[in-house]
Amino acid sequence: MKFLALAGFYNCLFLYLEPISTLTPFLFIHLYPGGAAWFHSELIPPVGGVGSSKLALLDSRTEMAIWQLGNCYILLAMISSLVFRAIRDALPDNPVAQERIVGAALLAYAIADVTHIVASWISLPDSLQLSPLSWNATTHGNITVVVFLFAVRLAWFAGIGRTRYWYGQTSDTSRISKKA
Repeated sequence: MKFLALAGFYNCLFLYLEPISTLTPFLFIHLYPGGAAWFHSELIPPVGGVGSSKLALLDSRTEMAIWQLGNCYILLAMISSLVFRAIRDALPDNPVAQERIVGAALLAYAIADVTHIVASWISLPDSLQLSPLSWNATTHGNITVVVFLFAVRLAWFAGIGRTRYWYGQTSDTSRISKKA
């Protein structure tokens, strides 16, 4: 089924790859034995050999916060996967409506991307902030991957590699598209 608002690369990224990337932390946190402690220990890589790869016992508040974070990850996965597919299936012949709804979700994601990148980066020790070669996979996921996703969202809004049906159209063009 055609999804004109999310065609080509955008379809692959936002309907498949991003949901998988946000489902993965949920699975590690909730299904992997000691997953919350493991995830917590991976948030900030050790600095200059200082830090431990041993899993620390988490207090109940921290464990609950990590589990709740895992639930946020699966929520993101479900929105990208299920809601975008519902838009595609419910509005197959209305690319304007598709784009307006998808755009609203991508705008919310983009705002969250910026706050996530900033929070992740400022939480790193000073010695790690400008040393991405010292980052672990979790840090790259929280910063590098989210910067990439943010850039692709901006490209989507700019109409790069796709036909725009609502965003970037003049109001006269939008009215014509709505009637068609």
